[in-house]
Amino acid sequence: MQESQGKQKGRYVMGFFRHQQKATKKAEESESGHVVTSKEIYLAGGCFWGTEKYFSVVKGVLATEAGYANGTGDQITYAEVCQSSGHAETVKVSYDPQKIRLQFLLQLFYEVIDPVAKNRQGNDFGIQYRSGIYYTDAADREIILTSLQELQKRYTEPLAIEVQPLQNYCPAETYHQGYLTKNPGGYCHIRKEKFSQAEKAEDPLLSYQPPEQEKLKNQLTELQYQVTQNQATEPAFQNEYYNHFRQGIYVDITTGEPLFSSDDKFASGCGWPSFSKPISKERIQELTDHKFGMQRVEVRSKGGNAHLGHVFFDGPAAAGGLRYCINSAALRFIAKDKMAEEGYGSLLALFWEDAKQ
Repeated sequence: MQESQGKQKGRYVMGFFRHQQKATKKAEESESGHVVTSKEIYLAGGCFWGTEKYFSVVKGVLATEAGYANGTGDQITYAEVCQSSGHAETVKVSYDPQKIRLQFLLQLFYEVIDPVAKNRQGNDFGIQYRSGIYYTDAADREIILTSLQELQKRYTEPLAIEVQPLQNYCPAETYHQGYLTKNPGGYCHIRKEKFSQAEKAEDPLLSYQPPEQEKLKNQLTELQYQVTQNQATEPAFQNEYYNHFRQGIYVDITTGEPLFSSDDKFASGCGWPSFSKPISKERIQELTDHKFGMQRVEVRSKGGNAHLGHVFFDGPAAAGGLRYCINSAALRFIAKDKMAEEGYGSLLALFWEDAKQ
């Protein structure tokens, strides 16, 4: 935000940290003895007060720091940034890649910026408020560019997010660090509900682990337990979702792992929910099944290792020709308008194309 909205000018000369354009992984021992691997990404998305607070509450993020990146000069102050030093207000995000992937962090980042706004976010204008992604690991560049290609599909205007190696970085003055934690009523360009969504967000490819068997037995119905744990099959046409076509996602009943989208569901007439594909192949396992004298392909969830059903090759040709025949008892449906509330806000991207039509 601008000086008139609360940022004080100051001349706190901070030490400059030069980062080489290479991986910045480091290992630390946690109190439990678990080795935590840390990586960094630098995100510029307008006023760093809100961006720093937003990422500080995300699971898998180890630390956040407000600073100035990719401008002229190795030692810089807020006053000099306001006088067009060319730096961007940037948040250094340190994260555990075993708990959250860069792809997911970027999805969260795109949720709180206007990606087509040049040198502006919220009420703040100027080059210091430009949007940018600055990396120190060259391998991250391809991940970043791929995510931006997907993001561009949502907009007719070109994106205004610059992607560069981190050229220089300097931590901001002390009073900027954790500003919104110290001043809960302070200015912020990010809507309040985004913070609660960030707290609930979990990387869907890394977060879903099954509970212990006894707990699982208590939380599931007998049918759900027999289907997911003992490969039982529920009756055709007598299950919850075979004729269900509301917009939303279907998640693993045992872990909450998102598996299928309503956009890929079709009426097959077989009596069980049918999908042309999963949300991601990385979320499922496909195993050869020789039971009952047949050769079939069993489908199981990746995180929970729960039996879901089978995949057949008689699906709609236009959608790839596959039919994922899934037991309703292995699934829980989450309506589109409840996804953000339940921590699946990042998957609303599945329906962006629908919104444009």
